[in-house]
Amino acid sequence: MITLTPRDVLPDDSTAGTLVGRVWLPQAGGPAVVAVRADGVFDVTARFSTVSALCDEGDPAAALRATRGERIGDLEAILANTPPDRRDTARPHLLAPVDLQVLKAAGVTFAVSMLERVIEERARGNPSSAEAIRKEVVRLVGDDFSRLKPGSAEAAKLKQVLIEQNAWSQYLEVGIGPDAEVFTKAPTLSSVGTGMDAGLHPKSTWNNPEPEVVLVVSSAGRIVGAALGNDVNLRDFEGRSALLLSKAKDNNASCAIGPLLRLFDATFSLDDVRRMDVGLTVTGADGFVLEGHSSIGKISRDPTDLVAQTISAVHQYPDGFALFLGTMFAPVKDRDAPGQGFTHKRDDIVTIAAPQLGRLVNRMRNSDECEHWTFGVGALMKNLAQRKVI
Repeated sequence: MITLTPRDVLPDDSTAGTLVGRVWLPQAGGPAVVAVRADGVFDVTARFSTVSALCDEGDPAAALRATRGERIGDLEAILANTPPDRRDTARPHLLAPVDLQVLKAAGVTFAVSMLERVIEERARGNPSSAEAIRKEVVRLVGDDFSRLKPGSAEAAKLKQVLIEQNAWSQYLEVGIGPDAEVFTKAPTLSSVGTGMDAGLHPKSTWNNPEPEVVLVVSSAGRIVGAALGNDVNLRDFEGRSALLLSKAKDNNASCAIGPLLRLFDATFSLDDVRRMDVGLTVTGADGFVLEGHSSIGKISRDPTDLVAQTISAVHQYPDGFALFLGTMFAPVKDRDAPGQGFTHKRDDIVTIAAPQLGRLVNRMRNSDECEHWTFGVGALMKNLAQRKVI
């Protein structure tokens, strides 16, 4: 069971930055856009009906600071009421901090994860084959692509060499080729927040968390802030076929974002994101502990390049989008039998943390056991209209 306090959730500098969240308000029958401040949590829905609308302001951080809102309570009480096992449905609880934004994700953006995708492909989703294939792949292509610029002449030359050695892969294509892999992670409004259960497809037997930074981007393509995310991944499904990507990535509660959205202001910028280290801890009911990290400084493509490859003249997002930047974390630590690697077990607690963004904490359950997603775009519009905020 998860227990959350402000210290567990907030950035290291607490409420010094401009922090945005969403809270379910039982009395309103729907969500509120909130500002999280030192003196409490404030409902600003009367001014910004959605987080998407706030992010489309000329200066979202300044606009939020200029809006006092209505205080709805202490963050501590709202957090304590968020985990589903102990929730009082008559009191507010925290949600994921994005709403109408399309949930997008970039894949194969780090050298280490790129190699693991090649291994998954060759193993055809069988974890027992992965270690032998890992050694062979490293022998053929090495294990350090960090200095290789995707789409460069050097990358094209390497591609030709690997093709001649029958070692080329579709994952190398998006890892070092000119075009990034950007896919739709999950439906709008379907993400879960901190303290909530995150979902795994019940047929998956080889899966892992993916600790990532999530950029929040306005409809004009301007990056306005960031949060943490878990791009839950089914290695067996995607390893069997890349065409199973949607089933590997998009299941009930398989997209976790939080704990809050930190807007860019004088305390936090895109350069802070570029320097960010994202930590991961998995704690199992069986006593197993897995730790790792992902350093954005080692990303192969700059965040601005990934955003530019997502929104352009050929693709628009009128309500903006949230973009997972990818991860360098690929767990290979054996959990059970030697050579079997890592996979989740029921009730694993996953904590994804970064000093500037706080901690995203989720309990892992099968997707059909997680709270079913029932409040979609239509329900949101109806609710906001009834509250006379749109």
